Formats: sequence, C-alpha cells, structure tokens
Amino acid sequence: MHIRPRRNRKSEAIRNLVEETSLSVKDFIFPMFLVDGTDQKIEVASMPGIYRYSVDLMLKEIEECMKLGIMAFDVFPAYPEALKDKMATESYNPETFYLKALREIKKTFPELCLMSDVAMDPYSSDGHDGIVRDGKIINDETLEVLARMSLAQAEAGVDILGPSDMMDGRVGYIREALDSQGFTDTSIMSYTAKYASAFYGPFRDALDSAPKFGDKKTYQMNPANAMEALIEADLDVAEGADFLMVKPALAYLDIIKLLRDTYSLPIAAYNVSGEYSMIKASAAKGWLDGDRAMLESLLSIKRSGAKVILSYFAKEFALIQREK
Repeated sequence: MHIRPRRNRKSEAIRNLVEETSLSVKDFIFPMFLVDGTDQKIEVASMPGIYRYSVDLMLKEIEECMKLGIMAFDVFPAYPEALKDKMATESYNPETFYLKALREIKKTFPELCLMSDVAMDPYSSDGHDGIVRDGKIINDETLEVLARMSLAQAEAGVDILGPSDMMDGRVGYIREALDSQGFTDTSIMSYTAKYASAFYGPFRDALDSAPKFGDKKTYQMNPANAMEALIEADLDVAEGADFLMVKPALAYLDIIKLLRDTYSLPIAAYNVSGEYSMIKASAAKGWLDGDRAMLESLLSIKRSGAKVILSYFAKEFALIQREK
C-alpha cells in the first residue's frame, strides 16, 4: 500500500498539523437568563450549571466570562405572570427590568457584543410568539409589536437583535423600523430556520414561557423539511439580515451546511438547551465523558459551517481552553 492515511494520524503533533476544524472562544455567544431583583442566582433545574441571574450578579458573571475571552452574550428575560398580557406590552416599557439591565450591561462593558431576544413569548400571557386571536397566531399585527420591542432594545444599546419568533416578514419590518429611527448600525441575527423541536424544553423551564395552549407548529418549521430553509433564508437576506441562524444545531447540521454552501452571510447555530442538558444528564450518570462529548458536539457544529455558535457550553469550553 502506497497510500496510508494513518501516517497523518501517528502522533498528536502530526494530527494537529492536519486538523481541519478548530474552535475558539471567539466563535461563541453565551446565552444568559435574567430575572428581576438583586442578589439572585437561581439554578435552572433542567440545565445543571446554568443559572438565572439578577443584573447585579449577571454583571459579575459577564466580567468573569470576559476574562476567559468570551466577548458576546445573548440575554433572555424571565418575566413573572403578573407582568404578562396578550399584547406583550411590557416588552417595550422603557422602565421594564430587562431594558434597564441591557442598558446597565452595555454601560458597564461597552466593548462586549450584546445580543437580545425579540419575541412575544416571554411577555405574553398566551405563551406564544405572536398575538393570539380566536386560537390563531396573527402574523402581520405581531410585526408592529416586534418593531416596538426592537426599537426599545436598540435604544438600550443592543448590538445584535435576535428576532426568534418565525413570523413572516419580521426581518424587513424590524430593519425598516430601525433605519427610520437612525439605528442603521444595529445588526439583525435572524432565526432563519427555527424548527418545531423537542429540544427546547429546558429553555422554556428557565423562562417559564411554554405556550398556554397548543404548540408552535404553525410558525416554527417542520423538522422534516430542508428546502424550506432556503425559502426562509432568501427572504431574510432580501429583508436585510446580517446573520442567518439555524436552531437547534445538532439535529440540523445538514441545514447549517446547506445555508453555509448557499449564502455568503455568516451562519450562526444555536446549540440549544435540550442538547446541553442531554450531555449533562448522560455525564452525570457516567454514561459518557461530558467534556469529550461537549467538544465533539461543538466541533461538529463548527465543521458543518457555523461561523457563530450560541451555546450554554461557552464558559466551560473557555475554561478548558485556559487550562491547556
């Protein structure tokens, strides 16, 4: 045999030379959960090692992460039922704790990249991402709520808005609203291909944002469909998106590759709560090596074509890198 691929695997030094995919802390956005109040650090039961923070403790956690090299954070708010209504009006109240926290984070750490979530469900008494009327999710009227929410978050200093609702036309509507008010530099990371997935459960525990009835299949994508992602991506590109996201990541690596091979915009992938928790649960049982499974999973997301990875493993990965 003249051709022996194993020659390029015979030592770690040689394996490193021919390594095709590498991960860096620069690849990550760290999703974090915010609650109202002070001195609050509450572990999410279904996400071991992940906490809901009040802004004072979140600032400390962000500072610790920045020392590890993580410079991008996506903050999600957990609202009590008392502040929710059918029109999500609290989402654009300038004195709401989420917007006040975003302003404080950006004021304290102007150099970080701050991302926010644009969707009705954290503020909706129905738990859906759109206005509900007669049991149906209303698309076009929801866009105005999302635009008001987006403007409020842009005014708070957010760098990247993340419209996560999958309403039709949201990127263009938000882009026009932002530009009309002078926020031409505010980026949009569209949840381009967000699937109706079983892997969101722990996230909904963290935010108490599960739908009060039905499901989200009339607006989130069918897991059986791939070409539909191209329709969504075409629209998002035309409407002014700056990033295209696939969510979840591990069950949709083919979609990440499809978008990467088709579009020149940066592709993001959300390594979601259920993907995090299944590795944590298996590691706790001793069924697999948690660190190795984490690194292998993250590598697969990067290898498939994701330029940006939103992952609850971001801090753990950074700690491992520091120890090398």
